[in-house]
Amino acid sequence: MTVKPGVANSLSLVEDQPEPAPEEGAILVEALAVGICGTDHEIIAGEYGEAPPAEDRLIIGHESLGRVLEDPTGTLQPGDLVAGIVRHPDPVPCPNCAVGEWDMCRNGQYTEHGIKALSGFARDRWRIEPQFAVKLDPALGRVGMLLEPTSVVAKAWDHIERIGHRAEWQPQTVLVTGAGPIGLLAALLATQRGLTVHVLDRATSGPKPDLVAALGASYHTVPVNDLPFDPDVVVECTGAPTVVIDVMCKAAPTGIVCLAGVSSGGRSIDFDAGALNRALVLENNVVFGSVNANRRHWNMAAQALSRADQSWLESLLTRRLPVERYAEAYAPEQGDIKVVLEFGS
Repeated sequence: MTVKPGVANSLSLVEDQPEPAPEEGAILVEALAVGICGTDHEIIAGEYGEAPPAEDRLIIGHESLGRVLEDPTGTLQPGDLVAGIVRHPDPVPCPNCAVGEWDMCRNGQYTEHGIKALSGFARDRWRIEPQFAVKLDPALGRVGMLLEPTSVVAKAWDHIERIGHRAEWQPQTVLVTGAGPIGLLAALLATQRGLTVHVLDRATSGPKPDLVAALGASYHTVPVNDLPFDPDVVVECTGAPTVVIDVMCKAAPTGIVCLAGVSSGGRSIDFDAGALNRALVLENNVVFGSVNANRRHWNMAAQALSRADQSWLESLLTRRLPVERYAEAYAPEQGDIKVVLEFGS
């Protein structure tokens, strides 16, 4: 599956694509599936994306699931399930990339499979180096493409907990705003931590309320300000400007707000910045942004998925389509949570 970066609606299925070059990585992988997310839709719309050097098209797909065909390094065995880490460190490298924290790159020269200057995983076969290959539990054979979005929320929780331990910290209540894939997976990891979880979304029907209930969490559709509690932790996954402001104001004293949703920009809202500043300062609250993940978070995500109810994870996959029906797969439908494009049998 390729696009011409910057050109809207240039998505096409290329059937005569050459085998992946050995220079791409020692491990050869047979693709089983890729998950589709908002980033893919934005790349297809021509909003961003960058082809590898000297190429004019980008192979997309960054939520991968594959089966190892060969690994001359002996790190993995043929038949192992594997996912490819999306981001690679910049070549300089910056101080963070130099120590494996490439998700915190300081100079922006990182590369990303299927997004920025590296070929993606939406192809029959792909290659990757051992340090960027994550082995999966065989039980995840139908849901392993969820590893990438789970790594994003694993990082969010890792940083929430690091910040929380600046003082005596005993969080009880978590609010997750947005019940898309990231929000639902953030709620999953919160329940695995034994916290009381609330999820807020606009949908009043469809699978979202039931998926939240199956976690033992509470589902809400009221405005943030009407919630009858002040959360110790907020994981904001909508990127909606009004929701972002509201959760900053709603957090409990010494609360932590993690912004995991990305706003589109171009919209102004009126709010009392002075009152928000006063609340954040006087209540010792923290607001921070989080995106992407490094190897440690991918490993944490793999463990979290292995502990999860596999039938619940499968319920997140609302459409599974073969690669021949790619046009349907990349066309969003109401009620979608996670759409999967399948390459393997």
